[in-house]
Amino acid sequence: MTEVRIGIWFAVLGAAGALLYLLAPVLTPFLVSAILAYLGDPLVDRLERWRFSRTAAVTSVFVTLTLALLLTSLVLIPLLQQQVERLLTTAPTLFDWLKHQLQPWLARTLDIDLGSLIDMDLLRARFKESLDTVGGLVAAVVATVTRSGAALLGWFANLMLVPVVTFYLLRDWDVLVARVHALLPRAVEPAVARLAAEADTVLGAFLRGQFTVMLALSTIYAVGLAAIGLDLALLIGLLAGMVSFVPYLGFIVGIVVAGVAALVQFHDALHVLLAAAVFGVGQVLEGSVLTPRLVGDRIGLHPVAVIFAVLAGGHLFGFFGVLLALPVAAVVMVLLRHTHDFYLDSELYDDRPAAPAADEGDGTPR
Repeated sequence: MTEVRIGIWFAVLGAAGALLYLLAPVLTPFLVSAILAYLGDPLVDRLERWRFSRTAAVTSVFVTLTLALLLTSLVLIPLLQQQVERLLTTAPTLFDWLKHQLQPWLARTLDIDLGSLIDMDLLRARFKESLDTVGGLVAAVVATVTRSGAALLGWFANLMLVPVVTFYLLRDWDVLVARVHALLPRAVEPAVARLAAEADTVLGAFLRGQFTVMLALSTIYAVGLAAIGLDLALLIGLLAGMVSFVPYLGFIVGIVVAGVAALVQFHDALHVLLAAAVFGVGQVLEGSVLTPRLVGDRIGLHPVAVIFAVLAGGHLFGFFGVLLALPVAAVVMVLLRHTHDFYLDSELYDDRPAAPAADEGDGTPR
């Protein structure tokens, strides 16, 4: 009977995986809505403890988050557009600096002939071709979407579907969780509930805590770089903050990009040191304040596991797989942790026979 049940569970999991693969494009807005509802549920629960009804709490959280997102978009999108245009304008200056300043300095100081390794003129030409290709590709995509009424209608429908589904999922989140819990087989319900609680702790700490850390670091980096007068402060700050979910990656990427940008813009070492100081302060705040307070030590998701999960999910299911990667990784990490403990306690790990008990009271001299 046990083997039959195991076979049934494997068949159900296989069918669910195949269904997800086939319906991935359709399920993407629903998964986005589920993630947003998962992130917003603790706020709704807190308002309910303050004597709000569930619908009133959901409406308050939903309206607040929507307004915050709209205001942030209205402020950030024009600024980012300006930053990108400035980057494209200053890109030729970067190539001139590489050719006429960095290349001679490396030759004099380190005896490295950069010109024999990299053809700057060819690199500049390739960069210009890439920009033209990207611009042509974007124009072609926009033209295609505009010409295709069905594609435009589908994109707009998905965009409108996300807030609607998010609202209803957020309103009925506790009911859905309770119904899923009630459907669990009674024999495995305690174990599954315990594993689900641990996965929720891991996933919640990572998504809510790390996302807050990323936003805080983006703000710190962008404000700090703007304070020293760097033109691309917002773009570099957002880039460094968004990749900071991998320890030290945001710091390394940001300090290299900001250092080069500062050197190209100001042509002195002082601003390079100031940019490095900005990221040094951000790294100290992340390690001593942000991560301990906002994330804690409960995550258990190794950065390599996060990267692998995102890449594997994107390869198998596209954008839907990228969204699904972290929830699945959280569950898998919890299961692997319990599997590891079970293995260490099993005879497969230590099959030595138990030591015989010593005889007592037999009068044998010792």
